[in-house]
Amino acid sequence: MNRYRIIAAGIVFLAFSFNVFSENVDWGATGHRTVGKIAEEYLNAKTKRKLKKLLNSQSLALVSTFGDEIKSDKRYNEFYPWHYVNLPLDANYQGSEKNPKGDLVKGIEKCKAVISDENSTDEEKVFYIKLLVHFMGDLHQPMHAGLREDKGGNDFQVRWFNSGTNLHAVWDSKMLNNYNMSYTELAKNVSKISKVQIKAIQKGTTEDWLNETHKHTKNVYTSVKKGEKLSYKYMYDNFGLVRSQLQKAGIRLAKVLNDLLS
Repeated sequence: MNRYRIIAAGIVFLAFSFNVFSENVDWGATGHRTVGKIAEEYLNAKTKRKLKKLLNSQSLALVSTFGDEIKSDKRYNEFYPWHYVNLPLDANYQGSEKNPKGDLVKGIEKCKAVISDENSTDEEKVFYIKLLVHFMGDLHQPMHAGLREDKGGNDFQVRWFNSGTNLHAVWDSKMLNNYNMSYTELAKNVSKISKVQIKAIQKGTTEDWLNETHKHTKNVYTSVKKGEKLSYKYMYDNFGLVRSQLQKAGIRLAKVLNDLLS
């Protein structure tokens, strides 16, 4: 009997652990995989061949969660600050105080530098390609450009339907999970845009894209009160932005990879 109790306790612990992990990832696995899947549609033939060889035929969707998976390994603690940028709501990246340990913009630039370096080994390139795919997703999540004082909304407590949570989690995963579409369904159902619109989206630098995301961050903060109950109306008002940001992230990720690998 004791043996069965131990097994049951183990199952409960694993289920609890999975739920805790899923609550603290960026964009959630679904969001990051959506970005990777969208990006694959905009890669040129040469980039696709190089990625297929380097990633051993793994898809961008599959490797997109790597940046979160390594958080559980202390050897990679130095990369943790690369997931976000903290800055005041009325500031831009260029004029804000920088984290001496690095940030999301610096992390993306480091990834690009290693991938484009002819002296980098294939192993190094693979590692930083996986990080780049993840960080380009983070770059377009508004709460990854949030305030330092509440840890990008992690300490901004709200209610999601009838459960307590925080504003960061709402944007990471709550809305996506509530929408109940797989990443392949989300990627397949992106808005139809023209070649001119695609070029406009791909124009700019990492800093430009961060500043664009940060404008949405301000709107997110100013439209919610601490402790507020968010539900269907919040989804109605904001899920269009979620879908738009995922699409932009995928299109821009493809542009960066094409520039690096073609």
